[in-house]
Amino acid sequence: MTTPSPSTQRKPAPQAVYSPITSSAIFIVATLAPGSEPAEKVRGWCEDIAALTRSVGKRVPSGNLSCVCGFASGAWDRLFGGPRPASLHGFREMGVEGRRAVATPGDILLHIRADQMDLCFELATQLLSRLGDAITVVDEVQGFRYFDMRSMVGFVDGTENPVGHEAVDFTMVGDEDPAFTNGSYVLVQKYLHNMAAWNELSVEAQERIIGRTKLSDIELDESVKPSSSHSSLTTITEDGEEVKILRDNMPFGRPGAGEFGTYFIGYARSPAPIEQMLENMFVGRPAGNYDRLLDFSTAVTGGLFFVPSADLLEELAERRP
Repeated sequence: MTTPSPSTQRKPAPQAVYSPITSSAIFIVATLAPGSEPAEKVRGWCEDIAALTRSVGKRVPSGNLSCVCGFASGAWDRLFGGPRPASLHGFREMGVEGRRAVATPGDILLHIRADQMDLCFELATQLLSRLGDAITVVDEVQGFRYFDMRSMVGFVDGTENPVGHEAVDFTMVGDEDPAFTNGSYVLVQKYLHNMAAWNELSVEAQERIIGRTKLSDIELDESVKPSSSHSSLTTITEDGEEVKILRDNMPFGRPGAGEFGTYFIGYARSPAPIEQMLENMFVGRPAGNYDRLLDFSTAVTGGLFFVPSADLLEELAERRP
């Protein structure tokens, strides 16, 4: 029997990074407890994630249940050692006092999606119960779809997401890091909005801040769109071509507590374009020409994680640092 050439060998299957958009999600960020036993438990858990997702998803086959698991830089070193993803590093804080992208603790990220919250809830329960006190959940957000794909501030979110082959090209690691083919980088931030102040603005003022019309979701003409608009500052070009990321942001909130927020989650083949977007937003392009949406929105968390391919995620159960 001949060994397949590298060009004909099957590439590892990705995790569910570009799954269909769903109506519900749970985002969980956890830290790893000290000691060798918690690390061993997490490694063993890696090969259980796919099976648990299938088992829960079978209850409602039409529910589109999926789960993505990622690891932060320090956790990767502690759990798996080398080799490590080439571009994985800690979340880079940026901005100025009062307008800052902050880094917060987090070793493991779970992004659970489905068209029913009960599926998300059940899978989160099963996944976390397997880990017990090996981890501590430091942030948990239940997100929901808001009308016709609206963000909490009332504008359609994710309009420019890549689709089809573009989604793969922009989110999946390729030949630049062959040991981690079909992995992905994911950056998350939790934003809280001052909705009272935002709603005091006219629709026209809001549109100039976002860079799109509110009702019809049409991008404003360049002749009237401010260079400080959200859409202007989050558009990244390289060699004349736009570099895209895949967003699956979700609104969340507790009206009784006056909490209204957006959970930002962006997947990309490299952290570089997402970090450039954040620098444009928080520092400005040029410096000082910052995203005016940040006058009404505050980032309270921030983390960067690497999502291994589905095949590698199971193999990591046998990896030792």
